[in-house]
Amino acid sequence: MLMGLMQTTPLLVSGILRYAATAHGEREIVSRGVDEPIHRYDYARMARRCEHAAGALERLGVGAGDTVSSLAWNTHRHLELFYAVTGIGAVLHTANPRLFDEQIVYTINHAESSVLFFERNLLELVERIAGQLRTVRAYVMLTDEANLLPGAVGAVSYEALLAAVQPGFAWPSFDENAAAFLCYTSGTTGDPKGVLYSHRAVVLHAMAAGLASAFGFTAFDVVMPCSSLYHATAWGLPFVAPICGSKLVLPADRMDGAGLHELIEGEGVTFTGGVPTIWTMYLAWLDQNGRTPAGLKRVVIGGSAVPRAMAQAFKERYDVDVLQIWGMTELCPLGVVATPTPALAARGEEAMREAIWSRQGRLQFGIELRTADEDGADTARDGETSGALMVRGPWTIRRYHKHEADCVDADGWFDTGDIATLDADGFMRITDRKKDVIKSGGEWISSIDLENIAAACPGVKVAAVVGVPHPKWEERPLLIIETHDGASIDRAAVEDFLRPRIARWWMPDDVIFAAVPLTATGKIDKKTLRTRYRDHLADR
Repeated sequence: MLMGLMQTTPLLVSGILRYAATAHGEREIVSRGVDEPIHRYDYARMARRCEHAAGALERLGVGAGDTVSSLAWNTHRHLELFYAVTGIGAVLHTANPRLFDEQIVYTINHAESSVLFFERNLLELVERIAGQLRTVRAYVMLTDEANLLPGAVGAVSYEALLAAVQPGFAWPSFDENAAAFLCYTSGTTGDPKGVLYSHRAVVLHAMAAGLASAFGFTAFDVVMPCSSLYHATAWGLPFVAPICGSKLVLPADRMDGAGLHELIEGEGVTFTGGVPTIWTMYLAWLDQNGRTPAGLKRVVIGGSAVPRAMAQAFKERYDVDVLQIWGMTELCPLGVVATPTPALAARGEEAMREAIWSRQGRLQFGIELRTADEDGADTARDGETSGALMVRGPWTIRRYHKHEADCVDADGWFDTGDIATLDADGFMRITDRKKDVIKSGGEWISSIDLENIAAACPGVKVAAVVGVPHPKWEERPLLIIETHDGASIDRAAVEDFLRPRIARWWMPDDVIFAAVPLTATGKIDKKTLRTRYRDHLADR
C-alpha cells in the first residue's frame, strides 16, 4: 500500500484551545458562578488561565496518565479543567454530583483519582464522602480565597493555585489516542461503567458536531449548554463552540425558568440544549410570566424522546426550532441529529416537521448505524421494521474502563440497548429501550410512543409509561402522570384523549397521578417506577 506523505500532527484537545485563542480570541465567554457575580472573559484570556491551571496541576503532582475528578457545574472554572487536565496528558473524570453518594464514591475510587475539584456549594457532599475516597490526596474548591469555605477536607482555593503559577506554560504533544475524559454511565442496572474518551475521539466528534448537518454553529451564534458538563462532556459543546468561534454562556447550576431566561435574553443566546424536563419547566415559566425568548433560534433536546407538544409549543408560540438528538455516553456522546434535508423540504413544511419531531435524528458523518433482528441479520431500512440498534465509528466505545473484554462484536458493532427503525433518508427513530418495551399478550407496546402521546394531553407535565406484571397478559402498561400546577385532570379525561390516538390494546390498565421520579441525568427513572408499582395489577 502506498502511504500518503502528509503530516501526522496529533488531534489533541489543547489544539482546540490554541485555535480558539488565536482565531477567535476576543469572542466572549460568560459564566455564572456559585454565589458570585457573573464572570466575563474571552477565549484568549481563558487560554492563559488554562495554562496557569495546567501548571498548578503539575505542582499538585498530577502528570500524564493520572486521573483527577471534578464535582462541578457549568462554570468557567470547570470549563478550564476540561482543557488544563487533558492538556497535560492527564484524564478528567467528570463525576455526577446528582448521583447517590455510594455511586459517586464508586466512580471516583474506580477512576483512582488523586485530586478532587469541587464547587463550594458541594462541600457538604464532599465532606460526607471524603473518608471513603481511597486515592484522593488533595481537594481544591473552585472559588477564590475570599469565598473559600473552611471544612474538614482542607481544601485549597482554585484561584490561589492559579495565582502561584508563573506564565509561559507550553502544551506538550503526545499520542492522540491517549485518554482525555472518563465519563460514567448512569448505573441504572448495576454499578456505573466507565467510558474513556480519547483525544482523537473528542476532536473528531467536535469537528463533526459543528457541521451544518449537525449543530451548524457559526461565529455569530451564542451557545448555552444546559446539558451538564459532567454528563458526557455536555454533548461536546465545550469543544464545538470554540472551534466555531461561538460565544459561550454557562448557567452554572441555575436551570430554573427565570435563571435561564435571564441569560437567554441578556446574553442573546441563539442556541441551547438540554433534557426535556428543563424545557418543560422553561415553557411553563414563559407561559406563566408572559415572556418570549427573543433571539433564541434553536433548542436541541436529547436524553429522552421529545414530546411533540413541546416541539410544537416552541415553534408555534415562539418560532424556535427544536432539534432532537440521540446519543449515549458510549458515543462521546452524539449519534444522530434531526436536521432537515432538501428531500424533506420538497414534501412541504408539515411533512418536514413530522419527520424531525417524530424521529431522533439523521445519520451523521463518522457514525454508522444498523438495526438487527433476533438472528443478527440487518432489518429493512423502511422506517417501519424495528430491530436492535447497532453503532460503530471513531468516537464509539470499544471497551469499558477496567473491563477485560471488548463490548463490540467481531465487526466492531456496539449494541446500544435501544430498539429502533431506520429509513431510506437516514433518519432513525427509537421505538424503545430493550428493557422498557412492554410485551402484552404477544403484542409489543412502545412505552416511548405512548408517553409522547399522553404528554400532549392538556394538563400533563410529565408522562411516564412502564410495563408491570399482569396475571393474564404477562405485562400491561401503567401510565404515571405528573400534572402542571393547578391543572384539573382525571383518569377519564386522559383515556378520552388517548382513545382515538392509540391502538385499543395500548390503553394503560391504570392511570396514576403522582410526581415522576428522574434519574441523575434528568431522565424518567423507570427502574424506580417498575419497582414501586410491580404489584399494582396483581389482582386484575
